[in-house]
Amino acid sequence: MAEEDKPANSVDQDLAGQAHLDDMEPVMVLLSFRTESTADLMNVLSEYVVLSRGHQGCRNIDFVASVTNPGRVAIIQKWESAMAQQRHFDSDEMVTMAQRTVPLLTAEPDIDLFEGISMHDLA
Repeated sequence: MAEEDKPANSVDQDLAGQAHLDDMEPVMVLLSFRTESTADLMNVLSEYVVLSRGHQGCRNIDFVASVTNPGRVAIIQKWESAMAQQRHFDSDEMVTMAQRTVPLLTAEPDIDLFEGISMHDLA
């Protein structure tokens, strides 16, 4: 789809049906993991979070553990743009984290990309 033909909203669909976000809008990513090795997974992910918070375009990264579902942890990322988020997903830190978590997971991670309908930083 040509740039001038894109719809007014920031989400459009390519031929494969995958959503693409307007690069000028903030985006949020939710990565959710399931494990029986919670301490080991938390060690890997906490290192990843600390390193990733300094990446260009990162507005915030939170690391949380479920109280109601033991063994479920999540990372919530906020990026200033889809380009910054994609650049991060291609980074050495992201690739290394993915490689280190694979043997610790009981299921594939759930990764979801959200459009920023109402997102702002409080600080």
